[in-house]
Amino acid sequence: MTRTHFLSGALGSLFVLILLLASPPVQATVTTQSVDYKIGTKTYEGYLVFDGAGHGKRPGVLIYPAWKGVSDNERVHAERLAKLGYVVFIADIYGKGIHPTTNAEAAALSAKYVHDRALYRRHALAAYDILRADPMVDRKRIAAIGYCFGGVGALELARSGADIKDVVGFHVANLSNPTPADDRNIKAHVLILQGFLDPNTPPAARLQFEEDMENAHVDWQLVLYGGTAHCYTDAEAGNDLARGCAYNPVAERRSWQAMKDLFASTLR
Repeated sequence: MTRTHFLSGALGSLFVLILLLASPPVQATVTTQSVDYKIGTKTYEGYLVFDGAGHGKRPGVLIYPAWKGVSDNERVHAERLAKLGYVVFIADIYGKGIHPTTNAEAAALSAKYVHDRALYRRHALAAYDILRADPMVDRKRIAAIGYCFGGVGALELARSGADIKDVVGFHVANLSNPTPADDRNIKAHVLILQGFLDPNTPPAARLQFEEDMENAHVDWQLVLYGGTAHCYTDAEAGNDLARGCAYNPVAERRSWQAMKDLFASTLR
């Protein structure tokens, strides 16, 4: 005869609690996969980053990199997002194997896209299509973030009318918009996280951006961090305030939390 014993009341609850406490925590297993894709006849190489232990459809986050292309800064933040349960795709804007190594090279390459927003928009959309087609991703819960030059790309994706929930820009290199009417296409919540000392976005540029967002009836927010310059999220940027580019761990931590708070209210 089989005997089944049941624990009830306070003793049963205590037993369950002991089992839960004794169970080892589930560890995130971050996986990074290189993904080749085409824009026209040219090949691009993005990176898909996700928790291999995750299950079911998950929210997705696009990352548009700074002007030197995919770097450790984007990879580190992608891994952090993956550990939070997001499927992340780091876009490639320049093309496979194209990695500018100097500021002069990066300035020349990025200028091509900043001055031709339709071109940048096409490249931003190509990466968006890769992420939303991934079977792990809930295509109704996608956000886009960008660093420096990549912040321009994230905004252009939103201006295309893409069905995304959020756009977050960290030390965006250029807040101007040659076609302000396109701001009316934005469906996303827009969060811009800038250093007050960032020479790329002086007060007049910030004010114009705010007016454009307000005129287009966008759900927007612009946060300024005092004593903070450009590049503030990049641990490799050093502390060269003289040229307006310096890592600021306090601003990096606060801006990351601001992004997480937005995502918690819109993607979860």
